[in-house]
Amino acid sequence: MADAAACAARVERFRSLMEERGYDAAILRNNPDLRWLTGAERTFDDEVAHTAFITRDGLWLHTDSRYFGTFVDRLGENTPWKLDMEIVDPASWAAERVSKTRSRVVAIEDTMDLAFFDALGVELAKGSVACLLPRMHGDIASLRIVKDSEEIELMRHAQTITDAAFEHICGFIKPGVTEMEIKVELENYMFQHGADSLAFGTIIASGPNGANPHAQPGERKVQKGDMIVMDYGAGYHDYRSDMTRTVCLGEPTEEQRKVYEIVRGVNEACAKAAVPGCKGKDIHNLAVRLITEAGYGDYFKHGLGHGVGLEIHEKPFFGRNYDREIPVGAVITDEPGIYLPGNFGVRLEDFGVMGEDGYHPFTQSSHELRVIPC
Repeated sequence: MADAAACAARVERFRSLMEERGYDAAILRNNPDLRWLTGAERTFDDEVAHTAFITRDGLWLHTDSRYFGTFVDRLGENTPWKLDMEIVDPASWAAERVSKTRSRVVAIEDTMDLAFFDALGVELAKGSVACLLPRMHGDIASLRIVKDSEEIELMRHAQTITDAAFEHICGFIKPGVTEMEIKVELENYMFQHGADSLAFGTIIASGPNGANPHAQPGERKVQKGDMIVMDYGAGYHDYRSDMTRTVCLGEPTEEQRKVYEIVRGVNEACAKAAVPGCKGKDIHNLAVRLITEAGYGDYFKHGLGHGVGLEIHEKPFFGRNYDREIPVGAVITDEPGIYLPGNFGVRLEDFGVMGEDGYHPFTQSSHELRVIPC
């Protein structure tokens, strides 16, 4: 069960935003935001099946029979959340909450699906309830940037599983196994050693496939001389890890080793430059400059890093357009890469937390190029 004090502090952070904005209430449907506020771990899936109604002194949560028992177990007897499992549809339920609490300024998330929004308007009209529905534009996602100690510890634990899986998979890879076989072995190991989900779809990209940053693993058999990009992570209690390591099957060529060392140098230089208050775009632009100076500027096109937490891509970012500062407590990746079409690719990714004195990776796997004998 999630720490009750941590969840209460998150709710109060959101209520402070409500007070600042003049909201009487808020209707929330986005699963990561609900997980963050309620602390109901290992309860949410891909369905948008839950609705929260929050006022300055009340917390209500509507769900259905598929999840009700799990919520009861996860929230515990002393939860401040009033849990409803009514047959009425969630829009009718939310409209009733607006009416009963006499809320007149009710914030909604801009991620709310249009069908729910339209149904809410119909139900409010049926009850002759007048209220304003101002949009929140990623406001809770912004609150989630700064992680509390519980969140950091869950991600740190997820990374220990991810690091162990790397050691395991290096002993599994050999000429003739397919990318898909590597993926299955890697994921099975993580599940067998404490992961309760995958952080995202595992990327295994060998040889020329490695030049595609988000290549999907297939039936290609790895062979001597391949660089193999492995981007993956364990999930633990809804929080995620994210790591990429590139290995070489057999001794690397001079060019392969050169490119790897460039990427490694960029990763380490950006980690050193990332300090509290730095702007995300400045760290990204440092990576671009260093790779360009090394002669490979045309072969690095994606952002340097992204936030990680309840979602695998969330605020903040090391990106060319991210003009905001990176605060203490933010968890973010550092993942430069060079991708040579038709030849090979290299990416080296860590993720970690911004501390008072700089960036601290959770990732413990070595930056040394791992050469797998064959």
